[in-house]
Amino acid sequence: MQKYAKCWLLRHKYMQLRAASLLVQSCIRGFLSRQKFLYWKEHTAATVIQAHWRMFKVRSIYHNRQSRIIKIQCLWRQKLAKREFRRLKKEANEAGALRLAKSKLEKQVEDLTWRWQLEKKLRVSSEEAKLLEISKLQKIVESLKLELDAAKLATVNECNKNILLERQIELSAKEKSASEKEIISFTELKSESTLLKSSLNALEEKNSSLEQELAKAKEDGSKTLVKLDQVEKTCLQLQQDLQSMQEKFLNLENENHILRQKALNPSPRSNRPGFVKPFFDKFSGALVLSSADQKSPYESPTPSKFIAPLSQGFSDSRRTKSLAENHQVSFEILSRCIKENLGFKDGKPVAACVIYRCLLHWHAFESERTVYFDYVIESINNVIKEGNEDATFPYWLSNASALLCLLQRNQRSNGFLTTSSQRSGLNGRLMQGSKPSFKYLGSDDVLSHMEAKYPALLFKQQLTACVEKIFGLIRDNLKKEISPLLGQCIQAPKNQRVHGGKLSRAPSGVPQQSPSSEWDSIIKFLDSLMGRLRGNHVPSFFIRKLTTQVFSFINIQLFNSLLLRRECCTFTNGEYVKSGLAELEKWIVNATEEFAGTSWHELNYIRQAVGFLVIHQKRKKSLDEIKQDLCPKLTVRQIYRISTMYWDDKYGTQSVSAEVVAQMREIVNKDSQSLSSNSFLLDDDLSIPFSTEDVYMAIPAIDPSDIELPEFFSDYPSAKLPRQTLK
Repeated sequence: MQKYAKCWLLRHKYMQLRAASLLVQSCIRGFLSRQKFLYWKEHTAATVIQAHWRMFKVRSIYHNRQSRIIKIQCLWRQKLAKREFRRLKKEANEAGALRLAKSKLEKQVEDLTWRWQLEKKLRVSSEEAKLLEISKLQKIVESLKLELDAAKLATVNECNKNILLERQIELSAKEKSASEKEIISFTELKSESTLLKSSLNALEEKNSSLEQELAKAKEDGSKTLVKLDQVEKTCLQLQQDLQSMQEKFLNLENENHILRQKALNPSPRSNRPGFVKPFFDKFSGALVLSSADQKSPYESPTPSKFIAPLSQGFSDSRRTKSLAENHQVSFEILSRCIKENLGFKDGKPVAACVIYRCLLHWHAFESERTVYFDYVIESINNVIKEGNEDATFPYWLSNASALLCLLQRNQRSNGFLTTSSQRSGLNGRLMQGSKPSFKYLGSDDVLSHMEAKYPALLFKQQLTACVEKIFGLIRDNLKKEISPLLGQCIQAPKNQRVHGGKLSRAPSGVPQQSPSSEWDSIIKFLDSLMGRLRGNHVPSFFIRKLTTQVFSFINIQLFNSLLLRRECCTFTNGEYVKSGLAELEKWIVNATEEFAGTSWHELNYIRQAVGFLVIHQKRKKSLDEIKQDLCPKLTVRQIYRISTMYWDDKYGTQSVSAEVVAQMREIVNKDSQSLSSNSFLLDDDLSIPFSTEDVYMAIPAIDPSDIELPEFFSDYPSAKLPRQTLK
C-alpha cells in the first residue's frame, strides 16, 4: 500500500511538474511567436512606410522639377510675349500707315473677289452665248433654206413690183407739188417770227427799265427804314431821359418831404408831456418808445414819433449810455441769429425771417447811416469761412436767398412798404382813419411812409454778392469732390475689359456691361448732394442750377479725357462709359425735372462721342451722316480727333473710311488757318448762371410774420424787440 501510495504521489507530482513545464513551454513559445509576429509586422510596416516615403520624396522632386520647368517656360513665354508686345506697340504707333495699308489690302481683296466673280459670270455667260450661237446657226441654216424657196418666189413677184413702182412714181410727183406749197407757207411763218422777236426785244428793254426803277425804289425804302430806326432810337433815348428826370424829381420831392419833417420835428427838450400831440392823448395807457428813436451815434436823425412821454430830468449822458447798451444787445441778437442754426419752419428759413423782422423793427431800412447791414454781412462771411462746408453753405444759401427775396419784393412794392386794409392790435387801432395805413411786411409796428435809403440798397447789393459767393463756393467744392471720381470712371477696369471681350464674338447683339463701383460712387455723391440741399430747404431753383452745372462739369471732364487719352477711345471703354451714362439718366429721371432741370442735355457731347465709339460699321458712314445724325453737337475737329484715335479692342473692326478722314483733314486745315484757337477741348463755364431778377421770379413769396421768435429772445428783456409770442 505504501508503495502504491508513494508511486501515486510521485506520479501525481511528476504529472503536475510535467503539466507546469508544458504550460511554461507553451507560454514561452507563444510569447516568442508573438514577438516574431510583431517584429514581422513592424518590419513590413517599416518597409511600407519607407516605400511611401521614398515615393513621396521622388514625387516631390518630380513636382518641384516640373513646377520649375513650367516657371522657366512661363518666363520664357513672357519674355517672348513682351518682345512681341513691344513689336506690336511699335507697329501700333505707326497706326496711320498700317491702317492705310490694311485698307488698301482690303480694297485689293474686294477688287480681286469682284474680279473673280466677274470672271465666273463671264465664263457662265460665254458658255450660254456659245449655246445660243449654235442654236442661232441652226436657225440661220433653216432660214437660208426658206430664203432659197422665197427667192424662187421673188422672181415671180418682181414683175408685180415693177407695176407697183410705176404707180408710186406718179404719187411722188403729186407729193412734190404739195411740198413746194408747204415751203412757201414756211417762209411766211419765218417772216412772222422775226416780227415777234423784235417785239420781244422791245418788251425786254421795258422790263429792264422797270427793274432799275424798282431797285431805286428799294434803295429809297431802305434809307427811309434807317431813318425810322434812328428816329425810334432817339425816341427811346428821350423816354429814358424823361424817366430819369421823373426819378430825380421824385427823389427831390422825397428829400424835400424829409427836410420838412426834420424842420417840423420837435427838439429833445420839448419831448415832455406838454408837447405831445393831442391825437395821442385820446388813448390811455403807457406806450412803449419806438426803437426808431433810439439812434446810434453812426446814424443821422430820421423822422420818428414819440408815443410815450419821457421822464423829466433824463440826462443826455444816461441817454447815450442806454442807446449804446441797446445797440450792444441788438448786435448780440444778430450774432446769435447768424451763428446759431435756427432751422426751418414749414420750409421757411427762421434766421432770415427773424433778421428781416429785427431790421424792420429797428428802422434800419429808413436810416441814412447804419452799421447793422455791415455787421450782418461781415458775420455771414465769418460763419461761411469758419463753419463746416457741407452743412453751412447750403444752410446760408437758403437763408441769404430768402432774405434777398424779402428785400427785393418789398423794395419793389413802394419802397419796402405795402398798404393794408386790415389791422390788428393797438398799433392798428392807432392808425385807423380815412387815409390808408402803411406797414412793413412781417412787422406789427406801423411806420411812416418813407423810401429805402442808400444803405438799404447797398445792403441788397452786398447780399446778392453773398448769395453768388456761396453758390460759387458750393459749386467749386462739388467739382473738387467729383474730379477724382471722374478720373476713375473714364476708363473701364482691366477685369471688366477682359470680361467684355469674351461676352460674344459677333459685332451684333452686344450686351451692356454693368457699371462698376466708380459709377456707383458718383451716384452716391449725387444722392448725398441732393440730400444736403433738400435737407437745408434750398430752393429748387438753386438745386436745379447746381445740378446742371455739375453735369456740365461731368460732360467737360469726360469728353476732354476721351480726346486726350488714346486708351479711352476704344469700343469696350465706350460701352463702359455708356452704361455709366445710363445710370446717370436713371438718377436724373428719379430726381425729376424740378431739381435736375436740363442736366441730361448737358451731357450731349460725351453721349454723342460714346455713341460714335460703340456704333458698328463706321466705314459705311459718310461725313454728313456723322455730323447730322450721330454727332450734331461735335465739331469736325473733335470728330476727326476721335476717329483717328479710335481702335476696337473687342472685335477688331475699323474706324471711318480713308475718304471721310481725308475730308475731315481738309476741313481742319482750313479752320486752323482761319481760326485763332485750334483747341478741340471744352472750356468750363465759371460764371454765375442767374441774376437777382431770376431769383426773385423763381423763389416763392415768404411771409416772415408766421415765424415765431426763438427762445433766446427771452434772455434780453431790456431790448426793444418785435412783440410776438416766443417759441
